[in-house]
Amino acid sequence: MLGIFPLLILVVIAFNVVVFAGDMISIEGAQGAFDVTRVNVPMMSGDVWGLTLGNIFVIVSLIFLFIEIAKATRTDSSSIINHGLSLVVFVICLLEFLLIGGFGNSTFFLITCMTMLDVIAGFTVTISTARRDLGVGEGIFGAS
Repeated sequence: MLGIFPLLILVVIAFNVVVFAGDMISIEGAQGAFDVTRVNVPMMSGDVWGLTLGNIFVIVSLIFLFIEIAKATRTDSSSIINHGLSLVVFVICLLEFLLIGGFGNSTFFLITCMTMLDVIAGFTVTISTARRDLGVGEGIFGAS
């Protein structure tokens, strides 16, 4: 069951919560919530690396994208459902980015790009893997 579920939807849901909760409680506002440094990491060089909430969203999205691409190597029917749901997640992200206030920022644009890459890579990897599993190539069925 978890193999069907696209992980990037978790990031999109969390982003929606931050945007809509930020608008409701109006502490920092939807846009400002992603620009405030949340974590400071001291480096050996003496610099302090500041992570914003937007940076954290992008990092988590990249990790989930990697897992999704690794899941795309499966050729069972659940992977096709996963790719279809990933396409739905991409369309939702695109519509939110274009139409809803609070989503028109670089962080959400990168998340939207990752959902698009999930769809493209998922279908491409699955088709390539399925083609290899079927053994389609030269010399099969009299092809020369």
